[in-house]
This record gives sequence, structure tokens and C-alpha cells, in this order.
Amino acid sequence: MRAVDTVIRRRLESDVALIRQVAEYIIASGGKRLRPAMLLLAAGATGYGGRHHHELAAVVEFIHTATLLHDDVVDESALRRGRKTANAAFGNAASVLVGDFLYSRAFQMMLAVDDMRVMAVLADATNTIAEGEVLQLLNVHNADTDEVRYLEVVRRKTAKLFEAATRLGAILGRATAKAEEGLAQYGMHVGTAFQLIDDVLDYSGDLRETGKNLGDDLNEGKPTLPLIYAMRKGSSAQAQTVRHAIEQGGRDDFEAVLDAITSTGALEYAREQASQEAATACAAIEHLPNSKYRDSLLQLANFAVNRNH
Repeated sequence: MRAVDTVIRRRLESDVALIRQVAEYIIASGGKRLRPAMLLLAAGATGYGGRHHHELAAVVEFIHTATLLHDDVVDESALRRGRKTANAAFGNAASVLVGDFLYSRAFQMMLAVDDMRVMAVLADATNTIAEGEVLQLLNVHNADTDEVRYLEVVRRKTAKLFEAATRLGAILGRATAKAEEGLAQYGMHVGTAFQLIDDVLDYSGDLRETGKNLGDDLNEGKPTLPLIYAMRKGSSAQAQTVRHAIEQGGRDDFEAVLDAITSTGALEYAREQASQEAATACAAIEHLPNSKYRDSLLQLANFAVNRNH
């Protein structure tokens, strides 16, 4: 991971000072680096011994960072990882344009690997992520969004880059088709579990640990799984309260919505769904040879579900 960070900082170089400033701001703000870590572990689990995994791990992080820059503009977010978002600190225009720079730099870096399969996986992933972002936009303030539609957004917008990361590691390791597909499925299910827990933490997390305010999703009118479940299982009054909150946005109804979520067991339900996703992820790589890399992948699946930040 230190080698990946070295690549990240070297590849952020630009003679345009604002690009360096904004990119450094968000990269240095922390983050779990889960996607690049999963790429490194997948490469290790399939016996890769070269150096391209560092470059591709940085590519994956750049794509992720670009999506964060754009997302925060779309969502009008002001806080991420306990700091001002880049758009709050530098303005929307700078955030969007530096996000574009990171996307294009990522594709420049892909060329160094000189592998058409790598290019295809990353091109497909970035396109799918963009589709997921548009689908999520269509769901905002739509209280009729059901669990199937919600999960479709999660698979495309969040889980796809996890899936691409582990598939890329397998491609570098010249894995068998079975091993590659298993690692890709692992990434997709871990990514889904990760987003489900993010949605749980939006109603139960601690600002000091999550770096985000409680109720951000509600404020933006996003119908996440805890809200969908509360409407499905709650009383007609509770369902109407949650529906109104989604359609109107804002935090005015936060306490009443939180009460509906708590009394219906919505957070427990979402956690259970995340646990099932993690279990499916672990089963997908059971056939891989025993190694410290495989062990770490299994531990990461557990972390995705049991984390508090």
C-alpha cells in the first residue's frame, strides 16, 4: 500500500497548481483504500509477482476519487471523512474539473499495463458506475423505489469498482476463468455489503468515526434500504412519515423517521442483508489455494460488515 501511495502522489503531478491542490486535498483526507487493497490481494492470491498491480491499484483509487468529487457536487455535500468536501473548500467547478482530470489520468495510466483485457474491464466499470449514478439520481425523492431498484443502483454505482478491482488482480495473476470469476463475484458482493453498511451508519454512526453527519441520505431524499424496509414493515402512519421525508428531503422529520427505522428493525434487516452478501463473497473464493492473501480477503469481507466507520 505504501508503494501504491507513492504511485498516487507521483501520478498527481501536474503543472496546473489547482489540480495538484484539489487532488492532494482529497487523496490526503484519508479513506480506507479498500479497492486498491483488494486488487493487491487478488493479485497475490493468484500468484502475481510483477509490479503492474501498484499502478492499477492507483488507477482504481483515482477512479474512486473522481466519483467522490462528482458525487459531492451532485449531492451538495459539505462534509466527508470529517473534513470539508472538495466542493465546499474549492467550489463546484474545480471539483468537477479535477474529477475529470483524475478520470483521464487513470486512463493514461492503464496504457502502461498494455493489456486490452485490463482496458476493457476498467472501461466497462467506469461506464457502469456512470449509469448507476444516473439511476440513483432518478431515485432521489422517489418514495416508490423498491429494494430491487435500490440494489441495482448499489451493484452499478458502488459494487462495480470493487468487482473490477478483484477481477483486475486475477487478470494480472493469469488466473483460471473459474478463479477470476470467483474473485470478481467476491468483489461485487463485498462492495454491496460495504454500501449496505454505509446506509446503516447514516442512521446509527458516530460523526467522529464516520466523518459524516447523521441523516445525510435523508437530507438528500435518497431512499436507502433502511427507509424502504421501514415503509414496508411499519404502520401506515410510519410509512407516510418516511414517504414524506424522502419526497421532501431535509432533516425536519429525522427523529420521527429514526423512530420508524428503529421500531421496525430496519437497521438489523439491512445488516443481515450485508452479512449475507459477505458470506456469498467468502464462498466465491473458497476454492482459491490457502494463502495470507486469501485470508486477508476473508477478513476484509468481515470488516465490510462489522465496521463502525
